[in-house]
Amino acid sequence: MSLQLYTFFRSSTSYRLRIALAHKGLPYEPRYVSLPKMEHKAADFVRLNPQGLVPALVDDAGRVFTQSLAMIEYLDETHPEPPLVPRDPEARWYVRAVSQIIGCEMHPLNNVRVLKYLKSAYGLDDEKVNKGWYAHWIAEGFKGLEAFLAGQGRTGTFCFGDTFGMADVCLVPQVFNAERFGCDLAPYPLVMKIYAACQALPAVQAAHPSTQADAF
Repeated sequence: MSLQLYTFFRSSTSYRLRIALAHKGLPYEPRYVSLPKMEHKAADFVRLNPQGLVPALVDDAGRVFTQSLAMIEYLDETHPEPPLVPRDPEARWYVRAVSQIIGCEMHPLNNVRVLKYLKSAYGLDDEKVNKGWYAHWIAEGFKGLEAFLAGQGRTGTFCFGDTFGMADVCLVPQVFNAERFGCDLAPYPLVMKIYAACQALPAVQAAHPSTQADAF
């Protein structure tokens, strides 16, 4: 299968896809979309993805796939080894729940377009947006995630035992960006232990923003 991935190096959702593809050993041609230059709003890209968001994945039949969590599950169903989502229904619920805590509740509140809107529409300065809004919702999100992981008692090396999966794919970019914004992550030792374990994996290393050709 020939794949093209439309990606931006610091995009959390693009980062997820890069990790998933690397974990599956699926080669792809990167197509870099500069968010600061607003290339995701260019007519050609919007025709590809009407939402004007990265990532987008195009296969050799010209089919376009969007929405990172749905894309990861699609890749897992079409290329089941090594798995990113367990086959057992209860285990699948757990991995999806962790993934959605991050992908549906934490990430949307701190997306760059939200931060930009807070500044442009309400006149908030960087201090109020980055140290106020961003830090507050990161703390709320990781506090809940830490408690959920501890309460479920299913963690090991990774979010689900010793098997790297979709939950970890979502966790890595979220922690990376929280660190980039200078958030205090010491109150979340379980999250950080898992994050540290993920950093040793070749797939995570290959997907890291600093290794991407469009990094600056």
